[in-house]
Amino acid sequence: MATALNRYQPDYGVPPGQVLEEWLTAEGIPQAEFARRCGRSAKLISEIIAGKAPVEPRTALQFEKVLGMDAGIWLGIEADYRLHLGREAEAREAEASAAWAKAFPVNALARRGAIPAPRPGGEAVSALLAFFGVASIAAWRARHDAARVAWRRSPSFKGDPHALAAWLRLAEIEAGAQARGSWREPAFREALGRMRRLTRSPLREALAEAPRLCNEAGVALAFVAPLPKAPVSGAAWWLAPGRPVIALSGRHGTDDQLWFSFFHEAAHLLIHSKKAVFIDEAAGSRDRDEDEADDWAADFLAPRRAWRRFVERAAFDEASVRGFAADLEIAPGIVVGRLQHDRLIPWRSRLNGLKARLAAG
Repeated sequence: MATALNRYQPDYGVPPGQVLEEWLTAEGIPQAEFARRCGRSAKLISEIIAGKAPVEPRTALQFEKVLGMDAGIWLGIEADYRLHLGREAEAREAEASAAWAKAFPVNALARRGAIPAPRPGGEAVSALLAFFGVASIAAWRARHDAARVAWRRSPSFKGDPHALAAWLRLAEIEAGAQARGSWREPAFREALGRMRRLTRSPLREALAEAPRLCNEAGVALAFVAPLPKAPVSGAAWWLAPGRPVIALSGRHGTDDQLWFSFFHEAAHLLIHSKKAVFIDEAAGSRDRDEDEADDWAADFLAPRRAWRRFVERAAFDEASVRGFAADLEIAPGIVVGRLQHDRLIPWRSRLNGLKARLAAG
């Protein structure tokens, strides 16, 4: 039968320099004199006492000769102290790691199968590092901080940056799994025309067809449901030169918001910097780039002159909306959303029935 070994492991550590200082004081030996007797510099003895330098085997042997205290004891004190410091550092690191992991919507990611279901201990940290494709929290922070420089976000954005980073990573993973051709701007513009007409198709069919049309032009289109604390409607960025991505959350649940977000993000790819990550929370005017993308999307879906003529007639009944949408070859819900955005009809309008709703989940 094995005998259990109990080891004394105090939760404190005595620095050898403290023991040395107390010994020298008790013996009445000045530090400089002690250094001369050991044949070492006064600076080294001072650093040992201050805890800045360790007691090494050669030094311990010199202490033994001068003070009569066995070298093994000095080395034991040093080892115990360094072990104590290591345990403290490990505890601080574990605490910081747990706090880092807790900042993410771990349960929501687990429900989507993005990471394993979290258990007590460090598994959540390891799972998140694997999810983000980095080896350490320091590596994640370096990558995240660099990415945040590229983020173009609304000044009124209230979302949590960790949740937003997780949502973008989900989109990045989905985008990376799509087989797409080389980026060709003319082909993408042609695809946008087809996407415009596609808005009239049943929503389920349109959402299945849309990624294929984008992929043919070299654009990844990812549909990623929103995460808690990340109220983002869409995003557009370039994973690498020639690898553009559009991500949509569909968080508002209706086709008008979804399609407008898509064309808004498409505008960023066509007319704005390839070094920025454009994140849209659909909260109205943000900055010049966001306003330009809004204007581009609005004009692409409903050309300015045609829209002006329609508005001037002020006939905003169901038949008129359906007829105008048919003339433009867009979904009638998009016309309703534009009328509401321009405050020409109330948000609680009977015309909301013309909007298609996204299926839950």
